[in-house]
Amino acid sequence: MNKVYCVSYDLRKMNKDYEGLINKLKESLSWWHYLESTWLIYTNESASQLWNRLSESIDKDDYILIIQVANDYYGYLPEKAWEWIRQYVSK
Repeated sequence: MNKVYCVSYDLRKMNKDYEGLINKLKESLSWWHYLESTWLIYTNESASQLWNRLSESIDKDDYILIIQVANDYYGYLPEKAWEWIRQYVSK
């Protein structure tokens, strides 16, 4: 069953190229990225499987949180963002 996970990170190395992490996130079935360090990832993976896929692209002193998104959400975002969320977050 496909789910949406919120992936939020704090990447500590200023001069490191994190393009590998971005590419791994974009390999997901679908993704949303309007906030600087936050992605919503639509995938058939579990949180631990998603972690395993992403973990190769970060350093040991970086932080990352992967948490499943539920249907109880609210915020201030562009309408295009809400359209993606309504399409992919389970009712």
